[in-house]
This record gives sequence, structure tokens and C-alpha cells, in this order.
Amino acid sequence: MEFRHGIGAIAGGTPGEDIRSCEVHSCAGPSCSGKFRPGKFRPGKFRPGAPLSRLFHICLLVSALLLPAAAAALEQPAGEARQEAVRAVAIDISGNREKSRIMLTLSAPVEARTFLLERPDRLIIDLPQVAFSLSADSHAGARKGVAGGLVASYRYGLFAQGRSRVVVDLKEPALVSKVTSEPVANGAMLTVELSRTDRAAYGRAAMQPMVEAAAALSAAENARAAAARASAQAADRQDSRPLVMIDPGHGGVDPGAIRKGIQEKDLVLSFARRLQEKLGAGGRYRVQLTRGDDSFISLAGRVRIAREAGADLFISVHADSLGGNGSVRGATVYTSSNTPTDEESAQLAAKENLADQIAGLEAAEETGDVVGILAELTRRETQALSHVFAERTIETLRAQVHLNRNPHRSAGFRVLKAPDVPSVLLELGYLSSEQDVALLTSDAWQEKTVRALVAAIDRFFARRIAEQGRDKG
Repeated sequence: MEFRHGIGAIAGGTPGEDIRSCEVHSCAGPSCSGKFRPGKFRPGKFRPGAPLSRLFHICLLVSALLLPAAAAALEQPAGEARQEAVRAVAIDISGNREKSRIMLTLSAPVEARTFLLERPDRLIIDLPQVAFSLSADSHAGARKGVAGGLVASYRYGLFAQGRSRVVVDLKEPALVSKVTSEPVANGAMLTVELSRTDRAAYGRAAMQPMVEAAAALSAAENARAAAARASAQAADRQDSRPLVMIDPGHGGVDPGAIRKGIQEKDLVLSFARRLQEKLGAGGRYRVQLTRGDDSFISLAGRVRIAREAGADLFISVHADSLGGNGSVRGATVYTSSNTPTDEESAQLAAKENLADQIAGLEAAEETGDVVGILAELTRRETQALSHVFAERTIETLRAQVHLNRNPHRSAGFRVLKAPDVPSVLLELGYLSSEQDVALLTSDAWQEKTVRALVAAIDRFFARRIAEQGRDKG
């Protein structure tokens, strides 16, 4: 895929163009926008006294409301009339192999924090929550000099609640030599200057732990896990229906695959919501999403949410791209295995497992939280159930949608590592295929695929639901 130059739209909101490779050949567009929730106004009650007429009381009420408001409007500066989200409206990159500058034009000054990461070399720019409103035209002047500069590619988006992030992939080791914020017409210009350095100096700078950088994300994921846990505890007391956890892949600063203005993160979230609605309408299941908005969740965070909620089935929904290989197409169901079924599966798992690094997180070593014979038996049983669901899904989908030539594959996907939750990764199709793109964006195709998945889930839980029905009877 192509990574379009400019803060390549790894953001939420309006889709950009092909972005996921590490080349700066063209421009990515548009934007992600943060959420702005105006406060609620709660007027007091007006109770007129008996001696006055209703009309007179209305006049009094209007006067009481309008006069103070008008006075306040006169006293209040126009810029403070309402609080608006800071917007990023333009991006420019310039420089050479010795020095490069990243210049972000904002509607208001913000405080930025920068740090470096290795393997691969990346510059992280953390900002307060910003609404990215970058047009393709704003990137046109940034092409010159980038080819010979220090920046290889970059992306942006919502990283955690209240925080946005720009991730810059570096061609060569470089240190941040200057960060400035200067007023410009209608806003401020944030400039981050990079200076080329040697590997040793870069390594020393990148050795600093990113505990602070991950704090907001950890807090957000802790909150999600706590909510999942509370939901599970409540269900234990009053709702024994199976819980299906649907995981829309990617999100926030990680857009996943991008093709012709279609971002994977948006496509799979839309599909997941449709599946949630259809499953919930039947009344046989409790249904939750790992993310219901355009936010980033780490791979481990997704697994944790499913486990804390006590999920009975975990379905991670994706629509990836296999580079320039447009011949690979069709729905595919993946299960977890340390031994991949084929090279394509191994490559796809390796790409998906980079999601945390794409968002600017250090790759964490996997550690087993359970040991012993009982735990291993649980893991094997879970894996067997995952395979059962995968096969039933394929059987049901086969009559409705085009399947990959090898529809059931396995590889070491980190998001499928829950030892006690049957888990599959469903590739709806591949954005690298023109035919799949046409189907994936079709409401009719999504609807029949959702119906087929509901049927597969019904088959998977048929015995349990029947037993619950007999118990109620």
C-alpha cells in the first residue's frame, strides 16, 4: 500500500487514502475529529403567584432570562462565548538529511510532548485532543525536500480519551532539537525540529521508559475493563444468556488498511455495530463491543476486556490488505496457533501484531498469567471450541458470501490469546482486492453476511440456549 504524505490519515473521522506502508510518495487526506459535548442548561422552575395574570408572568420570565444574558454577552469576549475543540488545519514538512521540521498549524496553541522509540525508530508527538481537519491541498507544499529528509512517513489520530498523537517514522536516527509554538493568523504554529544523530545517541534518548506516555491509555483501558467486569457481575446475578464480544479491529491512531478513501477501522466498526444490533434484537445474547467509537485499544487491552466481561465468544473483525496482491480475496476465519498454516497467514498475523507499535506503544513481551496442567487443559479446550466455531462460521458463510480459497487458517494473532474465551479473527475480505472492496462497502452484502454470522453463532450456542430454555420451563 501507499502511505500518503502529510500526517497520513491514521486518524478517525473522514477517511484518507492508502497509508499503511512506510513510504512518503503522496498525500493523505482528511481528518479525525474529537468529540465536543456542550454542557446542559437546566432552567429553574417558574411558578407565578396567583394575583398576576399568566401573560404578565411570561413577560417577567422573558425579561429575567434575556436581560442578564444580554449583559453577559456584552461583557464576555467573543472568543470565550463557547469552548471549541482545537483544530489542526494544515501540515508541512521540510528539510534534508541533517535537519527536518514538522510544522502543524492549529486553531489555538497547545502543549506538546515528544519522545523517541526504537525498533522501528519513531518520534511520538503527544497533544491534547485535537480535531484534525487537514485537506489534501494543505500537503502540496510539503512534498519538496521530504524525499531527502529525515521523515519516512507519519500518522495521527485519537490515542486515548482527551489525547491525540502523531507518530512519525524516521528514515535515520534523529533527536528533537527544538519544539516551538508561535502565533500565526487565526491560531498557532507548532514546530518540531529534528536533527540527525548517531545510533548510540539515539539509543540513549530512546531508552527512557514511556510510563507517562502510556498512562492515559492504561487509565482508559482500566476504565473499560472495570465497566466490563461490572457488567459481568451484574449478569451473573440476573442474566445467564451467552455474552458475545465483538472486537472492531484498529481504531483511533491506528486506521488499519486504507484503500481509496476507505479506512479499515471505520468499515469494521460499522459492520460490528450492525452485527451487535442484529444479535441483540433476537434477545438470545448479551452483546458488547470492545470499542464503540473511533478510539485506540491495545491488543492486550482487547483481550482483557473480553476476559473481564466473562465473554463466551470473541470475534475480532478485520478487512486487511495484502500489499499489491489483488488476487487474494474472500472471507477468511483465523484461529490462534503458534504454527501458522501458511506464509500468508504468518505475514498477516505479524502485521496485525504491530498495531500497538503503529500507535506508538512499545512492543510488550507476552507473559503467561496462568500456569499448570489445569490451565493448559483450559487453553486446549478453548482452542478446540475456537476451531468448532470457525468451522461452523465457514459452513454458514459459504452459502452467502465468497470465501477465500483456504477459508480457515491459523497463526499467532496476539488478539486471540485469551486462554478461556473461544476466539476467532474474521477477515471480511481484503481491501487490496477491487472485488472485495465493492462488496465490503455494500449494505446488501453486509446485511446478508451479518445474517450468516448470527446463524453461525446460533449453531454454536444451540445446546446451551436449549438447556436454558428447559430450565426456565
